[in-house]
Amino acid sequence: MVGNSVRNLKGFLDLINAVDNVHQDYDFGKLYKLLLPHDTRPHGFMLPETVSKIPWSSDFVIDHKSRTVQLLDRSNGEDTSKASIAAFQNTVDVAIDADIFPMLHKDHSEMYKIVGADYFVCLERFSAPLFGVATRGAHMTAYVRSPAGLKIWVPRRSAQLFVYPSKLDSTVAGGVKAEHSPLDCIVAEADEEASLPADFVREHALPTGIVTYVTKDLKKGVIRPSILYIFDIELPKTMIPEPHDDEVSEFNLWSVEEVKHAMLRQEFKPNSALVLIDFLIRHGIITEENEYDYVEIATRLKRRLPVPTMPEHRK
Repeated sequence: MVGNSVRNLKGFLDLINAVDNVHQDYDFGKLYKLLLPHDTRPHGFMLPETVSKIPWSSDFVIDHKSRTVQLLDRSNGEDTSKASIAAFQNTVDVAIDADIFPMLHKDHSEMYKIVGADYFVCLERFSAPLFGVATRGAHMTAYVRSPAGLKIWVPRRSAQLFVYPSKLDSTVAGGVKAEHSPLDCIVAEADEEASLPADFVREHALPTGIVTYVTKDLKKGVIRPSILYIFDIELPKTMIPEPHDDEVSEFNLWSVEEVKHAMLRQEFKPNSALVLIDFLIRHGIITEENEYDYVEIATRLKRRLPVPTMPEHRK
């Protein structure tokens, strides 16, 4: 349980600032723009030091004067999608084999699609931030109603995970694979992480919108725009989430106050704290009356991203 005595807490806006740390007026002109074939819109922004480290193949043309990375279409328009995917994969394969970037863990990962591209393009999950493309995740908050108010199922991440080991997290969360919808992701992760029945989740998971943010991580050398698809699910008292894979060590049913205290102690995975802030706003727990930064918090959770989120040419 989380104690009631809390000192030197950060506010909810500080939790957002820690994740969404690229201001709207940030000068993206000093970064390199990733350009896809037959599309003048930048689909990613890359730090110069990262551009210099990536083992670019001849499928990419680097223009240091205009600060662009142009992906060529080796298919000459016959199959731009296939050619683009192959070009990314060839470059990522070399980076993994050479162990250039620790964030790749010298391993391959599932495929993520490039959001907003005019045709289907995907690349490996671990490598996506290197190219500055927007990534998709899905988070679901499971709650129950009690005489004392809402209670939230809170998991603790396994101590053996690469990223944020032992941190608290959203009830269910995962990256959205290239071929999956956000709901597909939630149904699969709910089974794998929390042993929740797929049929129940597919029927009762309620999509409530998105959370968006842009993170600059100088240690990893990336600018990372992110889209989180948000779901709520009310569970019956008899349905108890239980760890199913090795990513979660335990689940606890906490009151809203316990969750808020843990958030402000920064015990949650940073982007999961944003998901919970959104949940608390939508359920009338964080309001204009009790939160000085209410409007700033509410608007910052759904910021405009610097990359396209829809195709320019709809089919």
